Amino acid sequence: MKSHAQFRVLFAVVWLALTVSACASVALPKFGDAARPGGRVLMDAHNCYPYFGWWSDRIERALSAGTPLAIEQDLLWFTDPKTGAAKSMVAHGAPVTGTEPSLRDYFFERVRPIIERALKDGNRSDWPLITLNLDFKSEEPAHLAAVWQLLNEYRNWITTARRTANIHTVTSLEVKPILVLTGESDAQRAVFHDQVEVGAALLVFGGTRSHGEIPAEPPESLAPEAGDNYHRWWNNPWRVVEPAGQVSAGEWTPEKERRLNDLVRYAHQKGLWIRFYTLDGLNPADESCHGIFHVYNFGSRAAVEKRWRAAAQAGVDYIATDQYEDLARLLQTSRLDN
Repeated sequence: MKSHAQFRVLFAVVWLALTVSACASVALPKFGDAARPGGRVLMDAHNCYPYFGWWSDRIERALSAGTPLAIEQDLLWFTDPKTGAAKSMVAHGAPVTGTEPSLRDYFFERVRPIIERALKDGNRSDWPLITLNLDFKSEEPAHLAAVWQLLNEYRNWITTARRTANIHTVTSLEVKPILVLTGESDAQRAVFHDQVEVGAALLVFGGTRSHGEIPAEPPESLAPEAGDNYHRWWNNPWRVVEPAGQVSAGEWTPEKERRLNDLVRYAHQKGLWIRFYTLDGLNPADESCHGIFHVYNFGSRAAVEKRWRAAAQAGVDYIATDQYEDLARLLQTSRLDN
């Protein structure tokens, strides 16, 4: 029989081995972990483009907050009434002039130095560096086809998965510096998934379909379908957490926090990234100066910061805000504290 001293030595050796192993796993994360649902929390730069020529510095502000991050680009199909020429533009909606920027110029060419440097350096631990969230404001077949063609031009930058004959057969992501997400519509699925040949690369991943925004309903009633090879994320208005919405949200309570945690846990169990929009907090008198929609404003920095911290703690993959720098700093500080 072993003595107590021998047991103590054996215990110490085993404990040390486990500790070293755990430390090694933290220091050397498996490539691709950052891309899995629940792998990290990112600032999502809401409506990251000029409105009617105003706030043209939005993408610069977002990128200055550092990577990894998400950037939302709204897309509108514009037909010139004089020439009949049509094109996709980055814009929220009418009225438009036809001079609004293209996705190629405003996003892809702007991030070229970042992406090319990342590809050269080869440090994949934070890939995807940028999640590009496409919000189509119009879904003309020509519009969707034009965007698909554009994405193919930059395919060497973009995270892909192989198209399978059965959409429920999920293939691994080939992680690159950019991940592209789009909406839940059947029109988008037709172009970005169904028309792609089996075995070819999917360049865009759609949102799972939501079945209402009733906060009292359990998460499985809101989004009963699990993720599949194309549908890999779940986009939610904040009303599913606080039914009164941002403006009339009131106090942040333990019940609301439990609701938030339940939604996030459910999404990740279903293999989905989860996004909530849009969490702003400013004096209402300052909204127009920053291009913030009143409906998304909790009314103060203190009120929104409680929600930002709760969302980060819950593991929300994408927290959408118009206060890019503020949320990015809070998330960075939280990472350093941990």
